[in-house]
Amino acid sequence: MIHRTFKLTLTVALLLTFTACNLHTEADMDGMEEDMDGMDLNIDYPAAFVVNGESNDVDVINLNDLTHKDHISLNGAKFPHHINMSPDKTKLAVAITSTDLSGGHDAGGMDGMEGFRVIVLNSYIGKIEKEIMLPKMPHNAAFNADGSELWIAQEDEVKSQVLVYNTGNWTLKNTISVGKGLSEVTFSTDGSKVFASNTTDATVSIINPGTKMVMGTVPVGKDPVGAWPAANGHVYVDNETDQTVTEINVATGAVTETINLGFKPGYVAYHPSSQELWVSDATNGRVLFYKEENSLWVLKGNIMTGADAHAIAFSPDGSTAYVTNQGAGTVSVINVSEHRVRSTVSVGKKPNGIVLRP
Repeated sequence: MIHRTFKLTLTVALLLTFTACNLHTEADMDGMEEDMDGMDLNIDYPAAFVVNGESNDVDVINLNDLTHKDHISLNGAKFPHHINMSPDKTKLAVAITSTDLSGGHDAGGMDGMEGFRVIVLNSYIGKIEKEIMLPKMPHNAAFNADGSELWIAQEDEVKSQVLVYNTGNWTLKNTISVGKGLSEVTFSTDGSKVFASNTTDATVSIINPGTKMVMGTVPVGKDPVGAWPAANGHVYVDNETDQTVTEINVATGAVTETINLGFKPGYVAYHPSSQELWVSDATNGRVLFYKEENSLWVLKGNIMTGADAHAIAFSPDGSTAYVTNQGAGTVSVINVSEHRVRSTVSVGKKPNGIVLRP
């Protein structure tokens, strides 16, 4: 009896100890995750930074081996959108929209919403260096040519504004009024012009980055989102509802071509060495590429990537393209010369913006 009693007591004690250990581990998990979030990362490798709109964070992919290497939290921010890198590669600017824009940029209905801001991250350790709180939705933020300024697109249905901040002390330098329903603000490849895509107005405002004055307003297609820069002296405006791309000459500000797509464009990227224009087709989960023939853009083929294909980024040497697939939660890695997906990397939910740091 004594022997049996001892065995039963020992068994119960062991079970209680094991259960207590498990409870302690689970209770501490959140605290451990918070501690991990507060730690400096060591992003000393060539990296792709992918903004996950629904997961509310940034994933870091090691471009050497395409492993999902690190993860950057965004201090409780909701629905981060596009991402931009400073010229010296040390800072990342992420716009926080507090709105799911995966279905289109003409969101509207922002009354009473909050949490709008732009978060500036250190690209090597993942720490938040600055949070710029805003009263209205910022679709993106872009650094100027020398990194001394951060330009923020702030949407308004009456009169949108482009806000210009000094990155040295984060003071507001200029407020530039543009059109209705502003989505993205972008710089031409040479940094000589700024383009503000007024989605509600179906126009693009052209701004002198030095004087901060609007130089002109160009009519484009319905629901333009971004005037994406190209190394061929043009920008390419993706007009969502019209299902077209408008080509604008940077030097003259004139529209030189309208490309009829037959699908809603998600993003436009120009590949300098192949002289191809790549356009993402969210509806059909693919990227189409065009070549110029007799001064007109002609469709040459398509690459199936994943559901709700969105942003496109080319590697510095031009050999590889990276495409975020919002519906699939993946990034497609594409061999540019072969127009073929060679790998797929899983990331968070609804990945949209992507930027590469060599």
